[in-house]
Amino acid sequence: METICFQIISFAGDAKSCYMEAIQEAKQKNFEQAGLRIQEGDKSFAQGHHVHAELIRRECSGEPVPVGLVLIHAEDQMMSAEMTKMMAEEWIDWYRNMEGERV
Repeated sequence: METICFQIISFAGDAKSCYMEAIQEAKQKNFEQAGLRIQEGDKSFAQGHHVHAELIRRECSGEPVPVGLVLIHAEDQMMSAEMTKMMAEEWIDWYRNMEGERV
């Protein structure tokens, strides 16, 4: 179970890092690179989501899934990555608008 949780944490952390890098790229007016960082983050997030969805599937099929602090942390990291993506997209749009580009 710990291995599964740490996979989720790792994928979520990678995604969050990519989303933050996207903001920095947009800040430097590198909007194409910002978009690529968002896509890269989405791939990592999807991998974490896949692992998480497997836990949900197991629980729904009647297999007990122990809930501990590590799983709670993993889910928190997933939510944090999702929020970071939403904020990154807003910041990228804001930087584009500041440059007069269409969003």
